Amino acid sequence: MSTAFIIEVQSHAAGIVVRDGRAYRFHAASHDFNLLDGREFRSPGEAHKAALRHLASLDKSKAGSRPVVAKAA
Repeated sequence: MSTAFIIEVQSHAAGIVVRDGRAYRFHAASHDFNLLDGREFRSPGEAHKAALRHLASLDKSKAGSRPVVAKAA
């Protein structure tokens, strides 16, 4: 019998975690979370925190890659 939990971030499924021995293994549900795919966490809560941090880092990198638009004088 496996124990699985859905990890949601901002009302979107980031992935699921499935109990694997003493840990929970993350399985990405979206390409945005592929970096976490296969990682082990101590608890579903730890996986959720990692997904939140990962999404925040994606948001920062997207903001940093936006072109700067100069205003006409």
